[in-house]
Amino acid sequence: MTGMTLTAQHNVQPKFEYRAVWLTTIENLDWPKSAACDKEGFARQREELTTLLDSLEAMHVNTVLLQTRVRGDVIYPSEIEPFSHLFTGTTDKAPDYDPLAFAIEECHKRGMQLHAWIVTLPLGKDEHIRRQGKHALSRRKRELCTHYKGQWYMEPGNPATGEYITEIVKEIVTNYNVDGIHLDYVRYPDRTNGYPDAALHRKHGKGTPLPDWRRNNITAIARKVYNAVKEEKPWVRVSCAPLGKYDNLTRYSSLGWDAYNAVFQEAQEWVKEGIMDILFPMLYFNGNNFYPFVLDWQENSNGRHIVPGIGIYRLLPEYGGWQAIEIERQINTSREAGTAGTAMFRANQVLNCGKSTYTKAHRHPALIPPMSWISGSAPNMPQGLSAERDEHGITIEWESIEAPKGEPKTKYNIYCTLGDSIDIDNIKNLVASQITGNCFRWSCRTFHAISIAVTAVDAYGRESIPAIVTSGNESKIAAKEITLPQPASWGARVEVIDMWGRRLYKGRYSNRIGVRGLDGGYYMIKMYDRHGSLQYSKRFFTTGK
Repeated sequence: MTGMTLTAQHNVQPKFEYRAVWLTTIENLDWPKSAACDKEGFARQREELTTLLDSLEAMHVNTVLLQTRVRGDVIYPSEIEPFSHLFTGTTDKAPDYDPLAFAIEECHKRGMQLHAWIVTLPLGKDEHIRRQGKHALSRRKRELCTHYKGQWYMEPGNPATGEYITEIVKEIVTNYNVDGIHLDYVRYPDRTNGYPDAALHRKHGKGTPLPDWRRNNITAIARKVYNAVKEEKPWVRVSCAPLGKYDNLTRYSSLGWDAYNAVFQEAQEWVKEGIMDILFPMLYFNGNNFYPFVLDWQENSNGRHIVPGIGIYRLLPEYGGWQAIEIERQINTSREAGTAGTAMFRANQVLNCGKSTYTKAHRHPALIPPMSWISGSAPNMPQGLSAERDEHGITIEWESIEAPKGEPKTKYNIYCTLGDSIDIDNIKNLVASQITGNCFRWSCRTFHAISIAVTAVDAYGRESIPAIVTSGNESKIAAKEITLPQPASWGARVEVIDMWGRRLYKGRYSNRIGVRGLDGGYYMIKMYDRHGSLQYSKRFFTTGK
């Protein structure tokens, strides 16, 4: 009988995968930590964000969903809505910087995407509306607003609501280099018994049953937003966060809490129609309230991206006290189901209670999945690739590729590995991604031959075939001794370092240095003058003792 070895696949980390986090601004939960009123305070806010992004980058997060429209107010200078009080303590008073522009710039520096998170319909509790005063939407455009159970909402039954939301989205997409628009709460309020829209239904429903009319209203908003974004910048990804369960399944009940019936969100129809690029279903459950529903979303994805939202906050005792293994299982199950990644709610909780769990599941970086449904082809292969070594690392250069007119600049991915061949499908070989410009400095000090690949990436995430160059492919002639040139003056010094940069010898100059006692491998010998200036260096190989 022929033997067989089974290899567990759940630890395999895909090359393309969203590693997203929701970065919450409301109530100063994630950023900023507090309002400020002077330059020092605003500088502290900026430092808070860069520190947070540094930590997320180290954990291989590649997508930030930044809460940009909060509750009828925004975190950028807008001609439509007031500036949120979260940064200065006062509604419609901005800090001395643009938080959205700053966050985009800092994310892009780190190779991350930034998606502007829009809280679509909720406007806040009565207390929040009073804080906004004359700037509150319920005072400026009362006809667009509904008061229900102590809170204010934009009214989806009024066709003008979709137009208003679309204008906000267009303002962001036109003025900022965002990578995505993310709609949250694009749904009716929870538990709509007594929701006061009977008059609007009579006026606009045209005989359509109330549940279907409500679903049509929400779909119309999603469609308007999607079409407006794509008309302006077709590469900007449009997504939403539906409730975690779409509907009852054959074997598993949604327990009355689902997108389709409870809040009139027919999100699976949106991907079938093609008016949504990504769905981030909020699956903050465990057991059979999670696993079957992930499969349902993926099976109904219509080729678009499904990115399960995982409640990493559930690790905290006050939110359930889950064991870390549950988060690991949810990430691995999502991968096995073929989803396009996962999103964690929320940023500070990833860092504060879920860091080790998240890092264990994401040991290597990942690239943003391409929008394969968009027509067009990948960029051409970069030309003129070269790699030059010095004692501190390698300088990699190539010729820039001009992006199609109107699109963002072409970006580049860098792959490196030992040897004379390279596999760019192996994510372990990725050194850097989303590089702008045509030069990259890699602080690699190995003396082995290295294969380097550079690929071009367009705004849709499509990757070119690689340009490849090999650096440092010295012939393996085993050295027994090294002959050094005559120094220009007395007092020269010599040192030998290994491939890891460790100094093995430092001493006075001699024109011949025996190396038989070294272990087999590559080494570097260097000669300095008496002032410490490098005069000569050479790589060599020895077979060892």
